[in-house]
Amino acid sequence: MSKIDPSDFNRALAVGRPPNIRELFPNSKALLVSGKYIDLAMLAKGNSICMAANGRNQFVIRGALRAAQRANSALIIEIAKSEGGSDAYCAVNFWNMARIVDSLCNEMNITIPVAIHADHYGIKNEKDIASAKIEIPSMFDAGITSIAIDASHMPDDKNLLASIELNPFVPRWAGLETEVGEIKGKEGLSTKDEALFLIQGLNAQGIFPNWIALNNGTTHGIEASDQGIQVDLTAEIHEALASYSVSGAQHGTSGNSSERLRQIARRTRTTKANVATALQMISWGLTVNDYGNALLDESGEFIKVQNLGVGEQMWAQMKAYADSKGWKKGDYKKLNLPFESKLLAQSREIRERMSAGVENFVYNMLVNVLNAQDTAPLVIAEIVKAGSHDPGPKGQRSENPHDWTPAKIVERSKYLNTDKGPSGNFED
Repeated sequence: MSKIDPSDFNRALAVGRPPNIRELFPNSKALLVSGKYIDLAMLAKGNSICMAANGRNQFVIRGALRAAQRANSALIIEIAKSEGGSDAYCAVNFWNMARIVDSLCNEMNITIPVAIHADHYGIKNEKDIASAKIEIPSMFDAGITSIAIDASHMPDDKNLLASIELNPFVPRWAGLETEVGEIKGKEGLSTKDEALFLIQGLNAQGIFPNWIALNNGTTHGIEASDQGIQVDLTAEIHEALASYSVSGAQHGTSGNSSERLRQIARRTRTTKANVATALQMISWGLTVNDYGNALLDESGEFIKVQNLGVGEQMWAQMKAYADSKGWKKGDYKKLNLPFESKLLAQSREIRERMSAGVENFVYNMLVNVLNAQDTAPLVIAEIVKAGSHDPGPKGQRSENPHDWTPAKIVERSKYLNTDKGPSGNFED
């Protein structure tokens, strides 16, 4: 294992933390960094993907940090707008996530670099754009170091135009993710034309995302599917975008086997993979398969493992609460907000086993699936080399801005090869 040199760590701590992090946590020893550096480290190792662990509860965050420390791996902790925005169903949100991560890092002496990512910051209409101009700066004030501007719910021209309009509200040093195609499984798969349209239009404006997320055949949530990630499609699109120096962000990893994720690491330019539902279920003590899907018994109920995850009486309370709301299995994620304090009030033994389950699952993924072990020193090396919290833009402008005016963007979009798939709510 390539260990982190203490002098390099101290240098990275001094120069690598972004301005918002230094202001919020002036005396901290936690290395919270821009998402840009995470991407660069994965590229430096090659065929390596950083886990973006979705912190729906504090036990997930604690377990993921411990796993990354064991694996000597960089890590992203994230929450999506639906989960942690102003109308959230989780207690962890855009405005407290950095504080939780910073506190846990200092408590547990975590020395690996961590990015704090606002995932799926969804834009669905003009009203959302107006509110985002106020809300996005407030999130960075609270410690966000990376963001996904996700206007994929809108037509391609409006997606691009919204991304351009909101870019001035994202700090230049921050990691940036963009998205084309809502995550809908086998319906509405993203095309090479759509992805090029978005990235070329951003490039013309001097905007160089670290990541692009696609609808490449996967889904969010707990639904099992034999469709899964389309590796060939992903590789084709990533290859088409190679000259623009943009990496891939893989959404909806739950529901895909370890081997399929290994293929994504080997055959595509993916450097970020979101893991959400599986971590939540494991923290509760539910049985999941290799695909990260929670298994159901013959009566269609989740399989709670005794002496793992939450206490048995607590699980009974959680089930009863969900039943009282008429929730289906996919709605159990909404238990996070009303039960966070109740879960934190459990005994130390139970709290520990909740985090330990997550730790073991995440460690295995980092080391045996995503090839992310020993990437922590690579992040630190990039920071020391740059001598700054910002490594600068990943790409360079090659498109002529005169060819990408708002009017020409609208006109160009009419000729795209695209299939958006069915309408509906595909939030996170």
